[in-house]
Amino acid sequence: MEILWDSFLWLLAAGIVLFLVRIVLFKTGLIYMVKKWKRTIFDLFHVYQFYKVPEFNENVQENQLYGKVYAYLNSLSSIENSDFTNLFTGKKPNEILLRLDRNQVVGDEFLGARVCWINGEDEDGQRNFVLKIRKADKRRILGPYLQHIHTVSDELQQRNTELKLFMNVGIDGDGKRKMKHGRWRSISFNHPCTLDSIAMEADLKNKVKSDLESFLKGKQYYNRLGRVWKRSYLLYGPSGTGKSSFVAAMANFLDYDVYDIDLAKVADDSDLKMLLLQTRGKSVIVIEDLDRFIATKSTAVSISGILNFSESILSSCAADERIMVFTMTGKEQIDPAMLRPGRVDVHIHFPLCDFTAFKTLANNYLGVKEHKLFPQVEGIFQNGASLSPAEIGELMIANRNSPTRALKYVISALQTDGDRRGTGRRSLLDSGSRRSISEDAGDMSSPLCGGGGSSPAVKEFRKLYGLLRIKSSRKSGSFDVGREIRDG
Repeated sequence: MEILWDSFLWLLAAGIVLFLVRIVLFKTGLIYMVKKWKRTIFDLFHVYQFYKVPEFNENVQENQLYGKVYAYLNSLSSIENSDFTNLFTGKKPNEILLRLDRNQVVGDEFLGARVCWINGEDEDGQRNFVLKIRKADKRRILGPYLQHIHTVSDELQQRNTELKLFMNVGIDGDGKRKMKHGRWRSISFNHPCTLDSIAMEADLKNKVKSDLESFLKGKQYYNRLGRVWKRSYLLYGPSGTGKSSFVAAMANFLDYDVYDIDLAKVADDSDLKMLLLQTRGKSVIVIEDLDRFIATKSTAVSISGILNFSESILSSCAADERIMVFTMTGKEQIDPAMLRPGRVDVHIHFPLCDFTAFKTLANNYLGVKEHKLFPQVEGIFQNGASLSPAEIGELMIANRNSPTRALKYVISALQTDGDRRGTGRRSLLDSGSRRSISEDAGDMSSPLCGGGGSSPAVKEFRKLYGLLRIKSSRKSGSFDVGREIRDG
């Protein structure tokens, strides 16, 4: 009995010592050193093979495998064991996302074999992932493991439907390209505008939807014709008529990312080609205000360099399934030959507001389908007065609690400033061959856009409500897609 008691005391003492050692190791960080020594000793008994996955390939195009590996690694629970992990808020309330930081190691296991990934950078700053795998396991698991990464990342992409708005960065002062992290930066694209919410004549809206749906289903058709799977649009009309909101609606309808190219940050035609080659498939590529750049000569990029890419041999080297959109206030300054089919497939004119579009705006902004002031508004429109949908929408938004007051402000603005902007009804959607698809089309203006106003009524309203810098877009003749997409 005494021997058993002594054995129990020894076991108890050993357990207490081990418990205390474990606490000391965790509290002092010694456990980290023990694990590190363990890995080092373990590595001495194995020969490893290393595989690098760079962010860009030799043609400076995005390496799609890099993005798949990035998505896969960030989905692993073992990322929590990295020495340094980034925390971000997710789309859901109180959701926290873990993201692997630079120069960190994350382990993984596949078919009983242990592998690890290192998130690093080259000497020139280009990001990459390095796969470390035992040579003894390489032949058995490498192929299936990479296929497993493809499958998991594709599933993650299907679940994550968040769209992105990409913006290009310029070049450094010494002329060196900012290639450390590529030329594109992205933010979440959450614009609420849809084709259904745009104030557009129903028949024309259906034609636009049909054209986009045909494009989505046209992969085999384009391949059979030997053509690149892309389509190009020209949106032209005064500022504030909804061109940028239409781009947002297209992206939401197609479920495509948006690339907004700032020509002021492009060095020359060659630089533009490199930017376009770095874009992904399933995207809407937007180049705005072509006529402004032509008039100001504020960039070394030529109009031919911009439009020629659509039909050049380089376009076949870029990603498939893309929509290219060009915007301008008027196309009179551009040689019609530059806008021929092949370069620009569809032309869409965005005129100023008419009474039909006004009623749509009143319904969307004020919830009013009929009003005693409507006949007066209609008479003003019939006399040739007009404003942009953005100007009218601006007055309605700020007076949304009083539809009558909002309509009075609109009437005042039309009477004082709209009389100088009379415009006839024009066909909005023309094919590349200039054949009219809709002879009496409605306005392509978005009820979600904000915009500028320059009438005395708008100026008076601005003083009352403190709305500043409203008419800047009308003075400059430009439209900032990034601002409108973000602000609606």
